[in-house]
Amino acid sequence: MQETLPEGHAVLRTVAMPADVNGAGDIFGGWVLSQMDIAAGIVAAERARGRVATVAIEAMKFIRPVKIGDILCIYGEVERVGTTSVAVRLDAWVVRGAASLTEKVTEGVFTFVALDGEGKKRPVDRA
Repeated sequence: MQETLPEGHAVLRTVAMPADVNGAGDIFGGWVLSQMDIAAGIVAAERARGRVATVAIEAMKFIRPVKIGDILCIYGEVERVGTTSVAVRLDAWVVRGAASLTEKVTEGVFTFVALDGEGKKRPVDRA
């Protein structure tokens, strides 16, 4: 059941494993959040052309649960660029079961600050 097409470009694909479940038997939300942070970091580092660190997670929304065996696919794109920061919008989808049904499960905006070699804020090229 695919409602719409994912936005952004494919950044990360991984499989939800039994070790990642919560007490209800669904994949732990923290695991999904971690995968999204990794994906957003890839996009932000490419845009900032260097090291970045997560400074905020805005508007994180869990839409549907992720199940064991689902293939989590994260799509992302730069939403805005500030003086020293990059905000990345992400949509996470799963591919489920033998029928390969796709469903959007999560979305959010992750903001990163660009860092220099000493770990201090640095400007992001606006181009």
